[in-house]
Amino acid sequence: MADSRDGQTYKTVKIGEQTWMAENLNYADSTKTPSLLKRSWCYNNNVENCAVAGRLYTWSAAIDSVKLATDADNPQDCGYGKICTLPAKVQGICPEGWHLPTRAEWNTLFAEVGGGLTAGKVLKSQTGWYNKGSGTDGVGFSALSVGYRDINGIFRDDGIYANFWSTVEFKDNFAYRMCFYDDDESAGLYDFNKINGVSVRCVKDEPGPLE
Repeated sequence: MADSRDGQTYKTVKIGEQTWMAENLNYADSTKTPSLLKRSWCYNNNVENCAVAGRLYTWSAAIDSVKLATDADNPQDCGYGKICTLPAKVQGICPEGWHLPTRAEWNTLFAEVGGGLTAGKVLKSQTGWYNKGSGTDGVGFSALSVGYRDINGIFRDDGIYANFWSTVEFKDNFAYRMCFYDDDESAGLYDFNKINGVSVRCVKDEPGPLE
């Protein structure tokens, strides 16, 4: 899949009825997308890490909060310290024809690979985790252990965690992210501070309503 905004290309994979990016998003143009200004980073501020593992985004950046706020038909004031009513499908910072996954879409992915208790092992990449053999990459999703950027600006847990934003809020300061852990075969959605910098995987738009 080619991102027309910056010309970058991404591997994709079809798992069941869903088509996912098989690499982390690495879109960074804060002029075209003001939501990204000071809200996305390369791990350890090293651009070489972005080339391998994509960027880390706050939740406000991931949902493209500026675009949502300026929507003429349904403006939404979303982000840290706020609860908003997001549309069923949120493109966010994903390329045209793709969107941020909902909680239901993540759960559909888990079910397709055998359920949440073992989804982590199947979806994790074979390399890059401290615990070698932690993942089989059985369907080509290739979840890399990228770690995250915490609310204090410290980069943490490369080799231990992979995190991906969903569109679903938990409360005003928290949203749900999908999490893989090095020593655990399971996968699930857990609340995380919206200011944390987390990876983004996009899922392809399909006809029909989203949960």
